[in-house]
Amino acid sequence: MCERDQLEAWPSGGASDWAVNRRQAALAGLGALAACATGPGDPGRGLTEDRVRFAGADGTVDGFFVAPARGAHPGIVTWPDVAGVREAFEMMARRLAAQGHAVLAVNPYYRHAPAPQFADFPQFRASGGFEKVAPWRAALTAEAIGWDARAAIAWLDARPEVDGARGIGTHGYCMGGPFAVWTAAAVPERVRAAASLHGGGLVRADDPRSPHRQLAASRAGFLFAIGRDDDARAPEVKTALREAAAAAGREAEVEVYPADHGWTVPDSPAYDTAAAERAWARMSALFAAL
Repeated sequence: MCERDQLEAWPSGGASDWAVNRRQAALAGLGALAACATGPGDPGRGLTEDRVRFAGADGTVDGFFVAPARGAHPGIVTWPDVAGVREAFEMMARRLAAQGHAVLAVNPYYRHAPAPQFADFPQFRASGGFEKVAPWRAALTAEAIGWDARAAIAWLDARPEVDGARGIGTHGYCMGGPFAVWTAAAVPERVRAAASLHGGGLVRADDPRSPHRQLAASRAGFLFAIGRDDDARAPEVKTALREAAAAAGREAEVEVYPADHGWTVPDSPAYDTAAAERAWARMSALFAAL
């Protein structure tokens, strides 16, 4: 999902400025950030962060890494939406890190360009983003994401900020929703929780690597948060996900939210604070068990 026809339905007024959403998202994370503060010698929010690079199957992977400044914590692999790793995802990574996780937001387009490719979603829309990323997206097959997931998790497991005795979590947004499922299937011995936030292409009837067919290869619990417009377009997806999870013996929460595709990402025109906070709470509960 998150295709051009959906964007045409989104409001265009004020699309170049997501300052209000930025403030709302920042305020939502203040409690966790304050709890993570570690003292006068700390940089201010109890976190350490960096832009990182490591070897991948098809070159050098880059990403954004943030973790609590002290101790070892469960690792999280973040897969962004179609516009890639940018400020909005760095904000969400910091919030998740402040809840006690070591978070790696992976640039899925590393084969073609380092992140950020776009400053925010409004710039993506204004600069012909879909045309630009179309060939990049074509390379992101289940097999390729499996390679990238193994490289990302190996990198996390080598970090002192990551507790290797605890499970790894992963979450994906829009096109990243399937990536979270493929990650769980590619590294089942490590991934214990996977969340898809308005993920697209989760059920592909003629594809043997369809994400819903990969649940049995995993050992993770799942969250599938579906937008109401996505459900209206394809109401059979939620049923197929529930049936696939039951057949695989995997725990899965599948819910249609009263918000439209993209509602959880702060720089999205569809951002909905109340629904985004509910989805965040459900994802946080999933990751708390890592």
